[in-house]
Amino acid sequence: MTSLPRLVVLISGNGSNLQAILDACKSDELPASVISVISNKADAHGLTRAQNAGVEAIHFAKLENESRRDYDARLANYITAKQPNYIILAGWMRLLTSAFLEHFPNRVINLHPALPNTFPGTHAIERAFAAHQLGEINHTGIMVHLVPDEGVDNGPVLATELVPIHPTDTLESLEARIHETEHRILVQTIKDLLTDKIRCRP
Repeated sequence: MTSLPRLVVLISGNGSNLQAILDACKSDELPASVISVISNKADAHGLTRAQNAGVEAIHFAKLENESRRDYDARLANYITAKQPNYIILAGWMRLLTSAFLEHFPNRVINLHPALPNTFPGTHAIERAFAAHQLGEINHTGIMVHLVPDEGVDNGPVLATELVPIHPTDTLESLEARIHETEHRILVQTIKDLLTDKIRCRP
């Protein structure tokens, strides 16, 4: 029997996108196995989601006086031992340095709640909603992309989907629709990678 591709998922918070991955693996929609869930925050609810699914859940804390690069190198060493096919950033709120990324070329995948070249960084949904209120935009979107370097939300794009902003939207209703779209597009993109419908080139 061929072993399933191995996923390590990095989170910092609630973990709803992690849950979508776990559910898709359990239902065989996604031909993969989540082998470890790692959070930089001890109170991240996503760790509980992982434990409930019987998956290793690790709080990977930053040591006192540890530099970003040293933390990233230590994290890379830990993950390397897991032999993952892909590392999925599903709400991971730390910028990864080359000390981590150089270990996993074309294997680090990030989900960002905005279209390419729009609203990089944190609070993307809030910033899109504010721009809509000013009459500047009538849509936002989702992208899944590779993380080849230390750039912020600007790696090679694997998938995108537009999300309209309706005149009647509140921030909460827009967030709910974006998260629903995120769950679907992230699972589909991972599936496409694993079945060679998308190919990552060096």
